[in-house]
Amino acid sequence: MNRIPFIPETAPFTAEQRAWLNGFLAGVFSDANSSPSLEGALAATQNAQAKQPLLLLYGSQTGTAEGLAKKTAKVAESRGFAPKIVSMEKYESVEWTKESNVLVITSTYGDGEPPDPAQAFWNWLKMETAPRLEHLRYSVLALGDTNYAEFCAFGKNCDERLASLGAKRVHERKDCDVDYETPVAEWTNGVFAALGENVAQPVPAVTSAATGEMPLSISGTYDRKNPFPAPLLKNVQLSRAGSAKDVRHFELGLAGSGLSYEVGDALGVFPSNCPALVSELLTVLGSDGEEAVKAGEKEIPLRLALTQHFDITKPSNELLTTAAQRYPELAALLAPERKTDLKQWLYGREIIDLLAAITKPLTSSELVPLLKKLAPRLYSISSSLKAHVDEVNLTVNAVRYESHGRVRGGVASTFLADRVGDTGRAPVFIQPSHGFKPPADNDTPMIMVGPGTGIAPFRAFLEERLAIGAKGRNWLFFGDQKRATDFLYEDQLTGWQKDGHLTRLDLAFSRDQAEKLYVQTRMLEAASELWSWLEDGAHFYVCGDASRMAKDVDAALHTVIERAGGKSADDAKAYVAKLKSDKRYQRDVY
Repeated sequence: MNRIPFIPETAPFTAEQRAWLNGFLAGVFSDANSSPSLEGALAATQNAQAKQPLLLLYGSQTGTAEGLAKKTAKVAESRGFAPKIVSMEKYESVEWTKESNVLVITSTYGDGEPPDPAQAFWNWLKMETAPRLEHLRYSVLALGDTNYAEFCAFGKNCDERLASLGAKRVHERKDCDVDYETPVAEWTNGVFAALGENVAQPVPAVTSAATGEMPLSISGTYDRKNPFPAPLLKNVQLSRAGSAKDVRHFELGLAGSGLSYEVGDALGVFPSNCPALVSELLTVLGSDGEEAVKAGEKEIPLRLALTQHFDITKPSNELLTTAAQRYPELAALLAPERKTDLKQWLYGREIIDLLAAITKPLTSSELVPLLKKLAPRLYSISSSLKAHVDEVNLTVNAVRYESHGRVRGGVASTFLADRVGDTGRAPVFIQPSHGFKPPADNDTPMIMVGPGTGIAPFRAFLEERLAIGAKGRNWLFFGDQKRATDFLYEDQLTGWQKDGHLTRLDLAFSRDQAEKLYVQTRMLEAASELWSWLEDGAHFYVCGDASRMAKDVDAALHTVIERAGGKSADDAKAYVAKLKSDKRYQRDVY
């Protein structure tokens, strides 16, 4: 008979660990078919003890930073760390005096602002009373978009503030553009090389002795790296004749993809560039488009590369620097103190304008390495799967305008409106939302503010609630330029209003009267009832333009709370902060 071993009191474990391990070994040795050694069990436990804790703190608006935090956690585990993933909105749950290693992964929102869930964390971190962090080792991965002036600003601010509080930067911050895969990999490798001293080697993964099961492979699934070629089922113009806009309703098929989504999620669309613009660029370059160039790891014809792989509209910083060597006017604008002047000069100009203006033309071999990768565009989904099986709907303004003597168009919006018809399919993937959802309680009221194409997720919310028979009251603020031409989904919205599914519909058409009025105007007019809904537990949602509308709506919300709620400005600010922390104030703005 095998003798059951026990853990002596002199072993380097706590009383609780000894009790657990003794019980574990008793169970193992009671099985006649089991014959592990005590030395092996002790080694496994000591190995687990040796793992260093690692805090992965993320700030995410659309879910990208959260997804990267989860991927980094898997790498951390393989390197012998014990990772813990925490959203910045939960920063108070962290025992900051006891943490030793932290990796910050965060996006920047709006004009250099923190993501909504990160605002309270940032307010705390920048306070004079924030704790000293000399004991902390850290690094920052900043996500952003160089199309915005305040590129990666919040990640930079976090990096600087942590350093000022005494934390030790073990690896330089990495600032990532929308094409982030390569810099993320570089940062990840660099971070773990820096943190990796004296870290226990991980135990190799094995199959289950009982079942022989291996971890499930996700190869073959459709995602950002492997988008699904979705057939375009419908392309319907929502704006009517006489509108200043070209707003479209798109329906794309998902049958056979295995893809599913929830209301509040976004659809990523990989566009291709306008063939006419590609041809114009080739003419300026003096190329027939057949020469081979490198796109990623492959060599493909230049025309194909410019059509499907590279951004050929907005010049990168590297392209501006190179062009400035051949364009004195531009060189003067690149001086740091001329930042505002450069922004004004670039407004309405694209790469084609830059190439046409320089004195010595660039060759294709010079241009291609200076181009950014063509990135997917994210659109708020405007449908519920419960109402549209195997289908996803989008509400998109096809951007068209003239500037500097040229006709321009938004890359992805005109791709959907004008060019998908050539192939009938658009490469897509689902970008999950983390928080921008209808209330979990179907009886909870919703207040939705979505002017213009900001109506998209709220059409989905309302379809979802109708499909599941939710009894909560629904209030929508919608607006645009003119009722006669820009009342998107008018029949559906007014039909819901008539049958009571849409409890209240407040409309604001800015150009139907001499004095412009907007959704925030309607909010102030309905302040008393809006306050009543909030006090009844309503969730408040905003979707649309971040630069002006969302800020004006937020200001109006504070005013409503002050006027109708009888609050001081500070109390109103605290009330809104509580709405956010309780997930009752959500924004999907861009």
